[in-house]
Amino acid sequence: MAKSVAPALLIAALYLSAAEAGTGGQGSYVPCDNGLRCVMAPCPSNSALDLASGKIIKGVSIDIDGLPQQDKALDLPDKLYAGKVVVAGSIENRPHTFNGKQYSLPTLIATGIERAAKDSERGHCSAR
Repeated sequence: MAKSVAPALLIAALYLSAAEAGTGGQGSYVPCDNGLRCVMAPCPSNSALDLASGKIIKGVSIDIDGLPQQDKALDLPDKLYAGKVVVAGSIENRPHTFNGKQYSLPTLIATGIERAAKDSERGHCSAR
Protein backbone atom coordinates (compact mmCIF):
# COMPACT_ATOMS: atom_id res chain seq x y z
CA MET A 1 0.00 0.00 0.00
CA ALA A 2 2.85 2.40 0.78
CA LYS A 3 4.26 1.81 -2.72
CA SER A 4 1.02 2.99 -4.36
CA VAL A 5 0.82 6.14 -2.20
CA ALA A 6 4.36 7.32 -3.03
CA PRO A 7 3.76 7.69 -6.80
CA ALA A 8 0.51 9.54 -6.13
CA LEU A 9 2.29 11.95 -3.78
CA LEU A 10 5.09 12.44 -6.29
CA ILE A 11 2.61 13.21 -9.06
CA ALA A 12 0.78 15.68 -6.81
CA ALA A 13 4.06 17.40 -5.87
CA LEU A 14 5.11 17.68 -9.51
CA TYR A 15 1.70 19.06 -10.47
CA LEU A 16 1.88 21.74 -7.76
CA SER A 17 5.45 22.66 -8.74
CA ALA A 18 4.45 22.98 -12.39
CA ALA A 19 1.41 25.06 -11.51
CA GLU A 20 3.53 27.41 -9.39
CA ALA A 21 6.19 27.71 -12.09
CA GLY A 22 3.57 28.51 -14.71
CA THR A 23 2.03 31.36 -12.73
CA GLY A 24 5.25 32.71 -11.34
CA GLY A 25 4.12 31.53 -7.91
CA GLN A 26 2.17 33.44 -5.32
CA GLY A 27 3.99 36.10 -3.42
CA SER A 28 3.44 39.13 -1.24
CA TYR A 29 3.97 42.59 -2.67
CA VAL A 30 3.66 46.23 -1.58
CA PRO A 31 2.64 48.12 -4.71
CA CYS A 32 2.58 51.93 -4.82
CA ASP A 33 3.29 55.12 -6.71
CA ASN A 34 7.04 55.67 -6.68
CA GLY A 35 7.04 59.38 -7.53
CA LEU A 36 8.43 59.01 -11.07
CA ARG A 37 6.33 60.68 -13.73
CA CYS A 38 5.72 59.53 -17.23
CA VAL A 39 7.47 61.33 -20.06
CA MET A 40 6.57 58.70 -22.63
CA ALA A 41 5.04 55.23 -22.53
CA PRO A 42 5.63 52.81 -20.94
CA CYS A 43 5.25 54.71 -17.68
CA PRO A 44 7.47 53.76 -14.71
CA SER A 45 5.34 55.52 -12.07
CA ASN A 46 4.37 52.39 -10.10
CA SER A 47 6.58 49.85 -8.41
CA ALA A 48 6.08 46.84 -6.16
CA LEU A 49 8.30 45.53 -3.38
CA ASP A 50 8.57 41.73 -3.42
CA LEU A 51 8.59 40.92 0.30
CA ALA A 52 10.23 37.50 -0.18
CA SER A 53 13.26 38.76 -2.10
CA GLY A 54 13.36 42.45 -1.15
CA LYS A 55 13.50 43.30 -4.86
CA ILE A 56 11.66 46.34 -6.18
CA ILE A 57 9.92 45.72 -9.50
CA LYS A 58 9.72 49.02 -11.39
CA GLY A 59 7.05 50.00 -13.89
CA VAL A 60 4.55 47.45 -12.61
CA SER A 61 0.84 47.79 -13.28
CA ILE A 62 -1.73 46.25 -10.96
CA ASP A 63 -4.56 44.00 -12.13
CA ILE A 64 -7.20 43.88 -9.37
CA ASP A 65 -9.88 42.08 -11.39
CA GLY A 66 -9.18 38.77 -9.60
CA LEU A 67 -9.61 40.19 -6.09
CA PRO A 68 -12.50 38.90 -4.01
CA GLN A 69 -15.29 41.47 -3.74
CA GLN A 70 -14.63 42.06 -0.01
CA ASP A 71 -11.08 43.20 -0.88
CA LYS A 72 -12.33 45.78 -3.40
CA ALA A 73 -13.00 48.53 -0.85
CA LEU A 74 -13.92 52.00 -2.03
CA ASP A 75 -10.58 53.34 -0.84
CA LEU A 76 -8.48 50.54 -2.41
CA PRO A 77 -7.05 52.79 -5.18
CA ASP A 78 -5.84 55.24 -2.52
CA LYS A 79 -4.31 52.43 -0.46
CA LEU A 80 -2.55 50.99 -3.53
CA TYR A 81 -1.26 54.44 -4.53
CA ALA A 82 0.22 55.03 -1.07
CA GLY A 83 1.54 51.49 -0.51
CA LYS A 84 -0.66 50.90 2.52
CA VAL A 85 -1.51 47.24 1.83
CA VAL A 86 0.33 43.98 1.21
CA VAL A 87 -1.11 42.32 -1.87
CA ALA A 88 -1.02 38.57 -2.51
CA GLY A 89 -0.49 37.61 -6.13
CA SER A 90 2.05 37.01 -8.86
CA ILE A 91 4.04 39.09 -11.32
CA GLU A 92 3.58 38.30 -15.01
CA ASN A 93 4.99 40.04 -18.04
CA ARG A 94 2.03 41.04 -20.20
CA PRO A 95 2.07 42.60 -23.65
CA HIS A 96 0.91 46.21 -23.92
CA THR A 97 0.75 48.48 -26.96
CA PHE A 98 1.64 52.18 -26.77
CA ASN A 99 1.73 54.34 -29.91
CA GLY A 100 1.80 51.25 -32.09
CA LYS A 101 4.79 49.71 -30.29
CA GLN A 102 4.63 46.44 -28.32
CA TYR A 103 6.05 46.34 -24.80
CA SER A 104 6.21 43.50 -22.31
CA LEU A 105 5.51 45.03 -18.91
CA PRO A 106 5.36 43.52 -15.42
CA THR A 107 1.83 43.21 -14.09
CA LEU A 108 0.93 42.32 -10.52
CA ILE A 109 -2.01 39.93 -10.71
CA ALA A 110 -3.65 40.56 -7.34
CA THR A 111 -5.48 37.65 -5.73
CA GLY A 112 -6.02 39.05 -2.25
CA ILE A 113 -5.20 41.70 0.32
CA GLU A 114 -3.11 40.16 3.09
CA ARG A 115 -2.68 42.96 5.62
CA ALA A 116 -1.70 46.57 6.18
CA ALA A 117 1.84 47.35 5.06
CA LYS A 118 4.44 48.35 7.62
CA ASP A 119 6.18 51.71 7.30
CA SER A 120 9.46 49.84 6.70
CA GLU A 121 7.89 48.12 3.66
CA ARG A 122 6.88 51.42 2.07
CA GLY A 123 10.35 52.92 1.55
CA HIS A 124 10.05 52.83 -2.25
CA CYS A 125 6.77 54.75 -2.21
CA SER A 126 6.43 58.48 -2.83
CA ALA A 127 3.57 58.92 -0.33
CA ARG A 128 5.29 57.57 2.79
